[in-house]
Order: sequence, then structure tokens, then C-alpha cells
Amino acid sequence: MTVPNILTMSRVAAIPLFAVSMGLGWRVAALVLFSLASVTDLLDGYLARRMGQVTRFGKFMDPLADKLLVFAALVFFLAEGTVPAWAALLVLAREFVVSSLRSVAASAGTVIAADRSGKVKTAVQIVCVIAILTPWHAVPIGAARLCDAASWIIAAVTLWSGIDYLIRYRSLLKEQILL
Repeated sequence: MTVPNILTMSRVAAIPLFAVSMGLGWRVAALVLFSLASVTDLLDGYLARRMGQVTRFGKFMDPLADKLLVFAALVFFLAEGTVPAWAALLVLAREFVVSSLRSVAASAGTVIAADRSGKVKTAVQIVCVIAILTPWHAVPIGAARLCDAASWIIAAVTLWSGIDYLIRYRSLLKEQILL
């Protein structure tokens, strides 16, 4: 297994540790785990390209690891009422739509790689999750306002990214629907 793939799998391995930390109310530990796992996302892609170790496994697992990490955080945020259900459902729906689009494209022999909007979406989601996890008790604007703002930002960027993919690949969808 390559170093980039090990980093990707370490992100997946961090998810249960993150979940236990959140479940026990160890928010700072969860913040540290989530932040460290997120850094591996930057590092694995950089190393894979730099070392010439881009693999099919990495292409599949890297975005999946990102989604699983963000979903894990959203589940806990939903349970504690930090993020509204509509925002979490929008994130989930976007991922299903884009994954379905990728499946349709693959059946037509086309590969849809992660593009700029998908990478921006992931980065924004990670930054917002870190902001929500950070203890903001002394901040004048208040933690609730920050969480609300982060939820709206996550939702807006996620929606933009999903629409971007659908517009970019609408001709492929038209072809497949007409078959």
C-alpha cells in the first residue's frame, strides 16, 4: 500500500475515534482528531501526485473518506441540535446525486473526476465543521450564531457544487435518459 493510501485509510480509521470522542462529550479531542484527519486529505493528494502514486484505490477511497468524515460530524451535530436537519439532508442529497451521476457516466465509459467545485465544497465543509467543533464560549458573536452561519455556508456551497456538476454533465444525462 502506498503512503498516500495509508494516509487516506488513517482518515477512515480516525472516524470511530472521532465518534467515540463526540459520544463521550470530549469535544476538544474530537476537534483535534477531525483536524488531523482533515490534514491527511491535503497531504495524501499532494503526495500521490508528487510521488507518482495515484491509484484507482486512492481515486475511489479519498473522496469517500472525506464524505464519511463529514457525515460522522453531521450526525453528531444533528443529535445535539447544532446543525439543522435540512442542511445535513442537503449535504447527503448532493452526495447521492453526484455519486449517481458518476455511476451513469461510468456506465457510458466516462470518468467524472473531482473538479474545482467539489474540492471547494469539501474544503468549506471541513473548515465549517472545525469551526462548529471549536469551543467559542468567549466569542462575542456566540457559538449558536457561528453554528447557524456555518450551516448556511455548508448548505450554500454544497448546493452550488451539486448544481455545478449537473450543469457540467447535463449532456451526458440527456444522452442516458433518452436511451
